[in-house]
Amino acid sequence: MSKRNVLFITSDQQHWLTLGLNNPEVHTPNLDRLARRGVCFDNAYTVNPTCTPTRCSWLTGMYPSQHGAYSLGTKMLESVPTVNDEFHQHDYKTALVGKAHFQPLLGTPEFPTLEGYPLLHDLEFWRNFRGPFYGFDKAEMARNHADESHAGQHYALWMESKGCKDWRKYFVSNVESQRVPGDQLSDSPRVRPEVGTAWDIPEELHYDVWIAERTNAMLEEFKQSGDNFFLWASFLDPHSPYFVPEPYASMYDPAKVTVPEIVPGELDDKPPHFALTQQKNPDFSAYRTDEGSNMLHGASCQLRSREEKARGIAIMYGMITMMDKYIGKILDKLDELGLTENTLVVFTSDHGTFFGQHGLVAKAIHHYEDLLRVPLIASLPGVLPENTVNSDLQNTVDLAPTFLGFAGIPVPRRMTGLNQFAQWTGQGGEPRKNVIIENRHNPTTMNIKTLVNGRYKITVYCNATYGELFDLQEDPGELVNLWDLPECQQLKCDLLLEFMQADMLIEPMPMPRVAGA
Repeated sequence: MSKRNVLFITSDQQHWLTLGLNNPEVHTPNLDRLARRGVCFDNAYTVNPTCTPTRCSWLTGMYPSQHGAYSLGTKMLESVPTVNDEFHQHDYKTALVGKAHFQPLLGTPEFPTLEGYPLLHDLEFWRNFRGPFYGFDKAEMARNHADESHAGQHYALWMESKGCKDWRKYFVSNVESQRVPGDQLSDSPRVRPEVGTAWDIPEELHYDVWIAERTNAMLEEFKQSGDNFFLWASFLDPHSPYFVPEPYASMYDPAKVTVPEIVPGELDDKPPHFALTQQKNPDFSAYRTDEGSNMLHGASCQLRSREEKARGIAIMYGMITMMDKYIGKILDKLDELGLTENTLVVFTSDHGTFFGQHGLVAKAIHHYEDLLRVPLIASLPGVLPENTVNSDLQNTVDLAPTFLGFAGIPVPRRMTGLNQFAQWTGQGGEPRKNVIIENRHNPTTMNIKTLVNGRYKITVYCNATYGELFDLQEDPGELVNLWDLPECQQLKCDLLLEFMQADMLIEPMPMPRVAGA
């Protein structure tokens, strides 16, 4: 049997219920097609509800507390081994197109960054750099979401190759904290319009087109060379800000989308930072520290009118449908090249999002299902069942070892995620009993861990006596926090014990015990 390839397709900050197969309000015919020819996992959780930690876990098969990129604004050290090392040992070629986000937007002399200012705007650098990068033989990258000022790197070079030399006008100016010496592209004439406005960038210059075009070019190279490959197509949408060109900007009517709303009183029994989001001028100073950046995603006023949320949802759906179109072009190319039958295709997102649920927007310090669950689809004809829904617990820390499992490559001991090959293929693998989500968003004041075991979910905060405990079977909307209820104290103790034992089981053991002493 020939070795199998792996095509990894990802979105950014996508709610698990924004696929056509589980939400009739949004159209995703190509991802629905992928699900029909494979497995849709409808109980999948991220390992962390923010970008950098999760993406580094995808790449390493380790939890954020183990690979070191524990939060946004940190980097994974270049010395950390990745799944690319194992692929290389078995003669695979590896490549990344799109968003990496393994490193922060600003660096220091001790912790420099290739993905930050001013380097991401230094196009001469990117003209001569295409890897290696964290084990990828080739890496062609972009960092911006919609019209953010972070646009640059290989995406900007591609726009210039399409004849657009004044591409900077489609992206806003750098914010003040990101104006650094040496950045010649800090300024732009663009003023960001209100939510619901179409983005004036032509579709043919959108990064979805670039990602699909460059991914397909690499597929053609691998087909021509005969090399096995691990190829990651990393899309940047539907992460906010919500902007998309026509016709997608007007594809969905804000008056016809479902707008989630807070249930009156639902935050009364939650930790204090929940209710603060519903104040016009909340004081989150108690959650900030002296170390590093004090950016806390989600620590802000999150009050939005129903109309504003509806406009944002309509645009977000347009972003998803546009992304789906270009995912379809990648799947079509795979078919055209005759690679489908021997390529594991996996689609997921790094974390979910809020667009009104529980009165919240975006991410990242409220561990509701909306944020922690992610879409997950896998397809491999003749190996994975077709048109199947699998409701077993999944954790995206398992992706790297599972990729290796499908490639027939031994999983290294350093990986603490699980190889789900047998479980995914129905060959007797035991489903997960629980999943752990880490979120050390700030080192001491917002260090959160959650365990989900199917029915119950428990969340613990470092240096705090409060927490969250939900019965997901009886209370799927997570409205009633059982943490402090007298009749639930034994349940809480049982779950805390399960949590501690599960956390002990994920401790890395890079080698076996080979001697008595």
